Amino acid sequence: MSATIDQEKLHAFVGKMLGDLGGALSVPTARIGFRLGLFDALAQGPASAEELATRAGGLHVRYVREWALAQAANGFVDFDAGADRFALSPEQEMVFVNRDSPVYLAGAFEMAAAMIEAEPKVEECFRNGRGVRWGDHAGCLFCATGAFFRPGYVNNIVQSWIPALDGVEAKLKAGARVADVGCGVGFSTLLMAQAYPESRFTGYDFHEPSIEDARRHASDHGLDDRVRFEVSTAKEIPEGNYDLVTMYDCLHDMGDPRGCAAHMRRILAPGGSWMIVEPIAGDSAQDNLNPVGRLYYNASTMICVPTSLDQEVGEGLGAQAGEARLSQIVREGGFISVRRVTEGPFNMVLEAR
Repeated sequence: MSATIDQEKLHAFVGKMLGDLGGALSVPTARIGFRLGLFDALAQGPASAEELATRAGGLHVRYVREWALAQAANGFVDFDAGADRFALSPEQEMVFVNRDSPVYLAGAFEMAAAMIEAEPKVEECFRNGRGVRWGDHAGCLFCATGAFFRPGYVNNIVQSWIPALDGVEAKLKAGARVADVGCGVGFSTLLMAQAYPESRFTGYDFHEPSIEDARRHASDHGLDDRVRFEVSTAKEIPEGNYDLVTMYDCLHDMGDPRGCAAHMRRILAPGGSWMIVEPIAGDSAQDNLNPVGRLYYNASTMICVPTSLDQEVGEGLGAQAGEARLSQIVREGGFISVRRVTEGPFNMVLEAR
């Protein structure tokens, strides 16, 4: 027996799908705009397609006009039909031009492209139950991930996350030893080092190409005298006596988060703190069926779960593990106190002692 179709619901759902597919199809054109400097050129002021093509270095006008109309249809740029000119609003510039804006999203488009590139590898994992090694997903997923998280780190680590910890900022100002575990290409490590010049920082990551990039970044910023980067898994970090251990958006990616928690307890100095930044999530799946949860569940399917299942144990927490489950894992590692110290639209910050 076929169900009766509610035409109003069907039309509403098709409308939603058109919006979603339009967003998906905007990924390649937006990436072209970032790479060719078209958004930056438009930020100089309203422009016709001809003017925009010239500003961007002499691009082909026909392509630029079609691109600009696509962005206008996306709602990414404004279009004055009477004057036949395109423009960026201040709000659009925050997303497409201002690289230190908390909502600069170039990295998000790069992550979306990397997820599509890795699709065949992840699809095969659905059949065999295995994982995909970090760095093997796509051409430069680790670059895209660093670019995606950087705006949040620039606007939160020093301004609100570290100050929310119990007595930690005073230690960093006076001079402390910090381990940034799962540091990736080093954005988080270097931001902390710039803010707290009396402290010493070591970034650890198991992905050697990321560590190589991090070392270059440290040298470029003149910080390699008190910042170093080492290749190591979280459970194999050889040094200890750290006053602060940080983990930014990576505990849920680890194959053995319980073993990791136990080792973090071992490498902390007496009275030390572990700061765990994780994607914001409720403790039930139903709580996460919202726009932010949608982003995280899709990214988790394509990146986080395959990365974890490739490693030892293969816990597969996923990006929406939630505070209760994460706190339980941390306590199993020997920590007495675990509390949420602050949160934002995309992250929650836990402190373990």
